[in-house]
Amino acid sequence: MATSRLPPATLTLKQFMRRQQVLLLYRRILQAIREVPNDSDRKYLKDWAREEFKRNKSATEEASPTTEAQDLKEARGIVTTAVRSVSRMDSSLDLVL
Repeated sequence: MATSRLPPATLTLKQFMRRQQVLLLYRRILQAIREVPNDSDRKYLKDWAREEFKRNKSATEEASPTTEAQDLKEARGIVTTAVRSVSRMDSSLDLVL
Protein backbone atom coordinates (compact mmCIF):
# COMPACT_ATOMS: atom_id res chain seq x y z
CA MET A 1 0.00 0.00 0.00
CA ALA A 2 1.34 3.42 -0.96
CA THR A 3 1.89 5.91 1.82
CA SER A 4 1.04 9.57 1.48
CA ARG A 5 3.82 12.11 1.14
CA LEU A 6 1.69 14.73 2.85
CA PRO A 7 2.46 15.54 6.47
CA PRO A 8 -0.15 14.35 8.99
CA ALA A 9 -1.22 17.92 9.79
CA THR A 10 -2.27 18.69 6.21
CA LEU A 11 -5.81 20.04 5.98
CA THR A 12 -8.45 18.40 3.85
CA LEU A 13 -10.13 20.53 1.20
CA LYS A 14 -13.20 20.92 3.41
CA GLN A 15 -11.06 22.01 6.40
CA PHE A 16 -9.11 24.42 4.22
CA MET A 17 -12.30 26.01 2.86
CA ARG A 18 -13.73 26.31 6.38
CA ARG A 19 -10.51 27.98 7.56
CA GLN A 20 -10.71 30.47 4.70
CA GLN A 21 -14.31 31.31 5.61
CA VAL A 22 -13.37 31.88 9.24
CA LEU A 23 -10.44 34.11 8.28
CA LEU A 24 -12.70 36.11 5.95
CA LEU A 25 -15.22 36.56 8.76
CA TYR A 26 -12.46 37.72 11.13
CA ARG A 27 -11.21 40.27 8.59
CA ARG A 28 -14.73 41.58 7.99
CA ILE A 29 -15.37 41.91 11.71
CA LEU A 30 -12.14 43.87 12.16
CA GLN A 31 -13.06 46.11 9.19
CA ALA A 32 -16.45 46.83 10.76
CA ILE A 33 -14.82 47.56 14.13
CA ARG A 34 -12.55 50.15 12.49
CA GLU A 35 -15.66 52.25 11.82
CA VAL A 36 -16.38 52.68 15.54
CA PRO A 37 -15.59 56.31 16.37
CA ASN A 38 -14.82 55.89 20.08
CA ASP A 39 -11.27 54.61 20.74
CA SER A 40 -12.15 52.73 23.93
CA ASP A 41 -15.15 51.02 22.30
CA ARG A 42 -13.03 50.11 19.28
CA LYS A 43 -10.34 48.59 21.51
CA TYR A 44 -12.95 46.67 23.53
CA LEU A 45 -14.58 45.22 20.40
CA LYS A 46 -11.24 44.33 18.85
CA ASP A 47 -10.11 42.54 22.04
CA TRP A 48 -13.48 40.78 22.25
CA ALA A 49 -13.25 39.53 18.65
CA ARG A 50 -9.67 38.38 19.12
CA GLU A 51 -10.50 36.46 22.33
CA GLU A 52 -13.60 34.82 20.80
CA PHE A 53 -11.63 33.57 17.82
CA LYS A 54 -8.80 32.34 20.04
CA ARG A 55 -11.28 30.59 22.34
CA ASN A 56 -12.88 28.79 19.40
CA LYS A 57 -9.63 28.05 17.59
CA SER A 58 -9.81 24.33 18.27
CA ALA A 59 -13.50 23.95 17.40
CA THR A 60 -14.01 21.10 14.98
CA GLU A 61 -17.79 21.03 14.58
CA GLU A 62 -18.73 20.80 10.94
CA ALA A 63 -21.94 22.42 9.77
CA SER A 64 -23.75 22.13 6.47
CA PRO A 65 -22.72 24.68 3.81
CA THR A 66 -26.09 26.42 4.10
CA THR A 67 -25.68 26.77 7.86
CA GLU A 68 -22.12 28.02 7.46
CA ALA A 69 -23.14 30.75 5.03
CA GLN A 70 -26.05 31.75 7.23
CA ASP A 71 -23.82 31.89 10.33
CA LEU A 72 -21.28 34.10 8.54
CA LYS A 73 -24.00 36.49 7.37
CA GLU A 74 -25.57 36.65 10.84
CA ALA A 75 -22.24 37.31 12.56
CA ARG A 76 -21.36 40.05 10.10
CA GLY A 77 -24.82 41.57 10.51
CA ILE A 78 -24.52 41.58 14.30
CA VAL A 79 -21.14 43.31 14.23
CA THR A 80 -22.26 45.84 11.61
CA THR A 81 -25.40 46.64 13.62
CA ALA A 82 -23.35 47.05 16.79
CA VAL A 83 -20.92 49.37 15.03
CA ARG A 84 -23.75 51.49 13.62
CA SER A 85 -25.53 51.73 16.97
CA VAL A 86 -22.31 52.74 18.73
CA SER A 87 -21.72 55.36 16.02
CA ARG A 88 -25.25 56.72 16.46
CA MET A 89 -24.87 56.82 20.24
CA ASP A 90 -21.58 58.67 19.89
CA SER A 91 -23.18 61.17 17.49
CA SER A 92 -26.11 61.67 19.88
CA LEU A 93 -23.75 62.34 22.75
CA ASP A 94 -21.93 64.96 20.68
CA LEU A 95 -25.23 66.75 20.10
CA VAL A 96 -26.10 66.68 23.81
CA LEU A 97 -22.69 67.91 24.91
